[in-house]
Amino acid sequence: MSRPDVAEDWTFADLAGHLNGWRMRSVARLEAAANGAEPAPLPWPESLSTTTDEGVDAINRWIYERNHARPIADLLAESTDQFRRMRAALEAVSEADLLTPGHYPWLSGYPLSEVVVGVVEHLNVEHADDVRRWLRATPD
Repeated sequence: MSRPDVAEDWTFADLAGHLNGWRMRSVARLEAAANGAEPAPLPWPESLSTTTDEGVDAINRWIYERNHARPIADLLAESTDQFRRMRAALEAVSEADLLTPGHYPWLSGYPLSEVVVGVVEHLNVEHADDVRRWLRATPD
């Protein structure tokens, strides 16, 4: 779990922290929808933008710095809790509200379902190959 070769120089724990860090935004959005509220502020500084590569890189560094020293058990527990919270929020939202573009103004016209798609794509499109490669190279 601490070999620095899962994704470039990241350990598996670093990748777990990275996924958790970004997933926090999705959890906040889903819980806001379930509660009829605005999403909680982003955990990273407002000056960091999600709309540019440079901003995303800066957010990734911010997430890394806050999670790098955390024990893997804590990161995995956090991940489990995030998925539990997302499920609970999704169960509280109607299918129509989930799928209707523009229903939540703070999603800039996107349907809430895109938040869920983003969580899945982040792992499966951006990081799954790294994890598979790491698992194949990891001794039993």
